[in-house]
Amino acid sequence: MRSEECIFFQLAKAGQSGAQYWQGKVAHLGLTAVQAMVLNTLSDDDGAPAGRLGERVRLTSATLTGIIDRLENLGFAERRASKEDRRAVLVYLTGKGKQVVREIKTLLADANREFLAGLSLKEQRQLRGLLEKLRDLRRERAALTT
Repeated sequence: MRSEECIFFQLAKAGQSGAQYWQGKVAHLGLTAVQAMVLNTLSDDDGAPAGRLGERVRLTSATLTGIIDRLENLGFAERRASKEDRRAVLVYLTGKGKQVVREIKTLLADANREFLAGLSLKEQRQLRGLLEKLRDLRRERAALTT
């Protein structure tokens, strides 16, 4: 099989293209593409336990810990101990974090529109649906093997 016919090659190249595009949009904020996505997700669930945040952004605990460390150093997020569960660490946006998230949300909407501009609305919905279906199928199969 040629690389160009391999779905893994196609997905990897599409993922790289999207990640590079998004990185270019957020670079001026001093953030990586992943850091911006974590902040965006946190804005929808401010004060989330770190474990739940990791599940939502699909990052391992170790990877998320490093990202939160950097976001804290940049003054965008802070960790707080949970009052209900002393073992749990909650992650909150700071005032500075809330400000940058407003810009991230605008950039994200614009970047999505621009990146997919060559596709019709129907094709965009199909692409999102197929990608979601692939993720769901992989999760279901992984759950069956564990």
